[in-house]
Amino acid sequence: MKPLFVSLKLHEIHHVKNLLLSAGIRCRIRNETLSTLAGEVPFTECAMRLELEDESERERADAIVREFASRRDPRGETWSCPQCGERLESQFTACWKCGAQRI
Repeated sequence: MKPLFVSLKLHEIHHVKNLLLSAGIRCRIRNETLSTLAGEVPFTECAMRLELEDESERERADAIVREFASRRDPRGETWSCPQCGERLESQFTACWKCGAQRI
């Protein structure tokens, strides 16, 4: 079975699984315990894999994964805090320095 999503990051794979489950798409994680061997074993062999239980859901699931991937891309534009002027990277929604929310 072709994996839908592959990652060495536990939080990332579980987040995508939760996104799919909330959309009613059943899936399972393979190699969850093998991921701790990364470095000792080639990561291509031990990375966690998210697999669909029903392949007919692949198109919907791919759309969810694409949306997730587009939001985690940190290459967006930086922004300036409206309160203190601190420069922040695009993934932050609040200023780390003063706590003001991004507008």
